[in-house]
Amino acid sequence: MNEEAASIQARSLALPAAAFALGVIHQYLFLGNRYGVSYPLFTVLFYAYMLGFAKDKIRKPRAGGYAGLAFIFLLSMTFGLFGNEFFYHLNMAVIPVLIFLHLAYVLGDGRPAYDQFSLVFGALDHLIPQSLRQWPRVVDIFRRESGHPEDGGNRHVLGKVLIGLCLSFPLLLVVLLLLSSADGVFHSVLSEIPVWLSNVSFVEGLTRTLWALVLGMFFFGLLRGFLFPFQDEGVPGVMAQPEQPDKAEWPDMRVDSIIAATVLTAVNTVYVLFVCVQFSYLFGSWQGVLPSGETYAEYARRGFFELIMVAGINFIILLGLLLLGTKGTERLNKAIRGLLYLLTGCSAVMLYSAYSRLALYEEAYGYTTIRFLVHGFMIFLGLLLAVTALRIGLPRFPLAKCYILLTAAAYLVMNFIGMDAMIAGKNIERYEATGKIDAAYLLTLSDDAVPRLIEFSRQNNGMLDSGLRNKRSDLAAAAGKWPSFNLSRHRALTELGRYLEK
Repeated sequence: MNEEAASIQARSLALPAAAFALGVIHQYLFLGNRYGVSYPLFTVLFYAYMLGFAKDKIRKPRAGGYAGLAFIFLLSMTFGLFGNEFFYHLNMAVIPVLIFLHLAYVLGDGRPAYDQFSLVFGALDHLIPQSLRQWPRVVDIFRRESGHPEDGGNRHVLGKVLIGLCLSFPLLLVVLLLLSSADGVFHSVLSEIPVWLSNVSFVEGLTRTLWALVLGMFFFGLLRGFLFPFQDEGVPGVMAQPEQPDKAEWPDMRVDSIIAATVLTAVNTVYVLFVCVQFSYLFGSWQGVLPSGETYAEYARRGFFELIMVAGINFIILLGLLLLGTKGTERLNKAIRGLLYLLTGCSAVMLYSAYSRLALYEEAYGYTTIRFLVHGFMIFLGLLLAVTALRIGLPRFPLAKCYILLTAAAYLVMNFIGMDAMIAGKNIERYEATGKIDAAYLLTLSDDAVPRLIEFSRQNNGMLDSGLRNKRSDLAAAAGKWPSFNLSRHRALTELGRYLEK
């Protein structure tokens, strides 16, 4: 047994104890409670448990692991800071997936890069088979720690602990009685314990117990799966990995340069014609120059989704040719790169055309969550397109890593940008310019928008007061225990109270 394993074995009883303690904390924070400040708090405790016991296995250099940890923690904070329902439910699925991928990257023996599919296989391996195989080890640990003749200093540990608890019980009883008599506040706290116990039903108590036990076993198996992974019997010291095909036997997947050039030339000819026609309207539409007989709404609605689909097809063509490569003369390959740049430019114009159409449509009909997300997605596609253009002229450009980093940054920005507050602000600006507003829709926005709605109602003779009163009643009724605390909801309730009780 090496020194590292010996160190872990020496504190093996602490590992299941910490795992079950984490299970107890999990059921207390989340069972019956809406996610709030509890989520970042538990994230910190979970990583303290995982990285504390497995600190010797953290991959080096550690910068990538710490960056991933910071990203996950920032996302977990959104449960306590913001009230947007879309990202609330989306992050419920996204964050656990990111945590398992991050643990496989930081602690996994395979040491896969974060832009490789082997990372996904490693995460799944530790999540299910490696974790479940470790569950029987709980019995072995307690059996060993309970004291066998060959255990030496660990002999009868649990028996001695039980004896100590029996001896301490009467002593604690006397001390509690004395302290209760000495301090009235302490006495009132003790008297609340029977009341609290009487409020816990048998079903709830059983549910909480099973919840804590199952989660404790899961946390125990997950950690030990990283500390002592089961290995492939055929190759000592190496974890079983998914079979990888021999790269030397792969067929040549490169696209023939003549075929690629022909397809790109045909497609670009149509796109250049389309772009030339679009330019007369892309900039003229903002000054009221529209196709004959069309209103703003008709112009904005027509062709929007078609343009997005064509831009997506172009994106697939770009990635396919860049990733697969082309085979032919260097002169022909240079021509293909030029055609790819032209395709990129045409795709950018199409995205801008779709973006301008949506902006016109919002001016006519108002701003909504879906339209805001589509705006953000188109900006994201534009950034991906720019990164892809760099790859055309730089064959060694790390496209996959840039895509991952850009996606992570974009997702984080969308979580923290305050989407509902911005939507409320844009609709209020539209009201000031046109006198049109969908008050009913504004009141469906999350708590993040409440301060803007209060200010708007104050400046417009209480236009939204009735809806704000209903919103306040709903928020007050939904208020839960402290694990569900959310800053946006707390601020909304506070400001609604001040405004409506003036």
